[in-house]
Amino acid sequence: MITKNQAAFQLKGSIFTLTVLQLLSDDLNSLAKQLSELIQKNPGFFQHIPLMVDLQKVHTLEQLDFVKLNEILRKEGFIPVAICGGSESQQKKAALANWAILNRSTKIKDEHGSEVKSLDPPVENFAVVITQPVRSGQQIYAQNKDLIVLASVSPGAELIADGHIHVYGPLRGRALAGVKGNKQARIFCRTLEAELVSIAGHYWVNEEAKKTALTKGTQIYLEDEHLHIVAL
Repeated sequence: MITKNQAAFQLKGSIFTLTVLQLLSDDLNSLAKQLSELIQKNPGFFQHIPLMVDLQKVHTLEQLDFVKLNEILRKEGFIPVAICGGSESQQKKAALANWAILNRSTKIKDEHGSEVKSLDPPVENFAVVITQPVRSGQQIYAQNKDLIVLASVSPGAELIADGHIHVYGPLRGRALAGVKGNKQARIFCRTLEAELVSIAGHYWVNEEAKKTALTKGTQIYLEDEHLHIVAL
């Protein structure tokens, strides 16, 4: 029981990984159809995952129905959290539909309060090094660093880094590099059998992995908004 003067809560700043869905059109019926097909190929994979919707590519489209968008995403098991980008009008409509509004970039202002430029989140020049196998259910996050794993990564394990990810054993779990938006981040591994890989919110899921499993040195990088998976 809480006494009269005892605090009942504490607010803290923190960092969590969000899956990003980037809209390419305002055709929500097509979105619903394609999402349903994705979920059928990967049953249970996206259940209860927090989701941010990126409006960068549709910022000129004013007919977006954020209530319907929320319903479509929840029907497929996602938990819609926020939008980022978009026009002022879109952001107002989203707020009225109970969406949070996030700003992806880091703003720098001069002494007069004017915005000077926007930077990608910084990544420090050192790494978190893991020498033991990463087992199912484990999650390792290298904040503002690269992540180096000298052993295997089991199915159901998750590697997260703001910088690059290097795996010197089989990669069978999930690997998410550049999670704060660093599009220059890469993933390197000796054996690629991943359930999912991601760079700066761009995903490559296990159905594709089954067709593309590589048993030699592999690198994954982002170019022209698409992930490229090539042998070293």
